[in-house]
Amino acid sequence: MSPQDYVQQKAAASGSSFYYAFLFLPAPRRAAITAFYAFCREVDDVVDEVSDPAVAQTKLGWWRKEVAQAFAGQPSHPCTQALMPLAATYGIEARHLLAVIDGCQMDLEQNRYLDFPALQRYCHLVAGIVGEVAARIFGQTDPATTDYAHRLGLAFQLTNIVRDVGEDAMRGRIYLPVNELQRFDVKAHELLKRGAAPGTDTADFERRFRALMAFQCERALRTYDEALALLPAADRRSQKPGLMMASIYRTLLTEIAADPLLVLNQRVSLTPLRKFWLAWKVQALGRL
Repeated sequence: MSPQDYVQQKAAASGSSFYYAFLFLPAPRRAAITAFYAFCREVDDVVDEVSDPAVAQTKLGWWRKEVAQAFAGQPSHPCTQALMPLAATYGIEARHLLAVIDGCQMDLEQNRYLDFPALQRYCHLVAGIVGEVAARIFGQTDPATTDYAHRLGLAFQLTNIVRDVGEDAMRGRIYLPVNELQRFDVKAHELLKRGAAPGTDTADFERRFRALMAFQCERALRTYDEALALLPAADRRSQKPGLMMASIYRTLLTEIAADPLLVLNQRVSLTPLRKFWLAWKVQALGRL
C-alpha cells in the first residue's frame, strides 16, 4: 500500500464529517488535507486506543521524533511520507504537528478542566491549530483568516465535546468545565455513570443535565457565528470546505440540542447522505 493509499483509507475509515468536505477540493489540496487529517487521527488514536498510559506516552514520544525526522527529510510513517512532499507548498510547519501531539499529551495528563479558559487551551492545540493548517491548505490569502480558522476549530471541538459526553465518560474523561458542572448542579459521578445514581430522582437529574447541555450547545452555536463573522470576504470562496464542515457540524449540534439526553448512551450522528447533501449545498450555493 502506498502512503497515499494509506492516508486515504485512514481518513475514509474515520467516518468524519471532514471527509465529505475534502471531496470537493482539487486533487493536490485534497491530498494534503487527507494526509494531515490522517496524521491527526493516528496521534489521536494513541490516546483513545492505548489503555496503558506509559505505552501511550512512549508512542507520542515516537511521533515527536518522527515529526523531527520528517522535516529533516527522512519520514518513515505513511502519514508523514504522504504529507512531507506537500508541506512546504501549503505552509505546514513542524510546530503545527507538534502542537497536535501536545494536545493529545494533555489527554494523558488530565481528564478534567476547571473552567472554560483551561478548556480553550486544550481546544487550541487539538482543533485551533488543525483549523489553521486546514485554512492554509484550502487556499488562504488573507492573514486575518487565521483568526477565523482558530475560532471555527474551537466551535468544532465544542461540538465534539457535547456529542461525546457519554463516550468520554466511559473512558473516565469529562471535558465539560468543573465550574459549569457546579453551576448546573450536575455531579461528576452522574456523568461517569451516564445517569442518575440508583435510588435518586431520575427526572431531577435529567432536568439538570438538559440545562447544562443547553448552555453548552448555545455557546458552541454562538462560536460558529463568531467564526463566520471573522472570515474575510477575500477568502470566503477558498474556505468553502471549512464552511461545509461548519454546516454539517452545526446541523448535528442543533439535533443534539433538541434532545441532549441522547448523548449519554449513544453517538448522535448524521447519515452519510445527509452530510454529503449539506456539503454539496454549500459548494453549490456558497452559503450555509
